[in-house]
Amino acid sequence: MPTKYSEEFKRDAVGLVESGISQKQVCRDLGISKSALAAWVQDARFKTYGLTPPKDPEEQREMRQALKRIRELEMENEVLRRAAAYLSQIHITPPK
Repeated sequence: MPTKYSEEFKRDAVGLVESGISQKQVCRDLGISKSALAAWVQDARFKTYGLTPPKDPEEQREMRQALKRIRELEMENEVLRRAAAYLSQIHITPPK
């Protein structure tokens, strides 16, 4: 295997992970290291949010924390959205 992979190869590998296949399985199937795939997946997540993947280790740590917080907020938002939809459909009768 070549040591430098094409961008298309990286996108395809990340796509497999995003489709639900475990990183371990993708690494085994494509013959790539876990660390390389993890880096590609992380870079893809940064790009999803319109961010440039950082090169400095301190920036990488901060960006990982920021992405984690974004995911948490997105999940909380989804829960609130579903709760609001549920509550808006309940007919509440006032007490007599």
